[in-house]
Amino acid sequence: MPGTGTQTQETVERILAMKSVAVVGCSPKPERPSHYVAAYLQKQGYRIVPVNPGHAEILGQTCYPDLAAIPFPVDVVQVFRRSEEVLPVIAAAIAVKARALWLQDGISHPEGEAQARAAGLLVVSDDCMLRRHQDRQKP
Repeated sequence: MPGTGTQTQETVERILAMKSVAVVGCSPKPERPSHYVAAYLQKQGYRIVPVNPGHAEILGQTCYPDLAAIPFPVDVVQVFRRSEEVLPVIAAAIAVKARALWLQDGISHPEGEAQARAAGLLVVSDDCMLRRHQDRQKP
């Protein structure tokens, strides 16, 4: 079931307070979660940095082939990839000195998450950044 990660509310809040988000696996297709979650966050004032080697631009932003190609720091690496494909992304997030790692609904990698935490990153797994952002808007 989505949203069953073990992160604390404090971790979620600290990540949501960060403002630049590299979206790994961002899609140009509006019906894909990686597109509409990124579009929502962009409308909420986040700086969205699409990461997808197959595209030059998504959501009106330059799209980068991988995290290492982004020429400026990013706060959060948000991942829309299968769990079995995320370890290299986690290693890249650590290498670019991201401050946080967010693995979307259905995505987890305990070993990689432990590596990210050991490197000082805040980590959320198997949860949705859009849903968590909307939940904090409710009275």
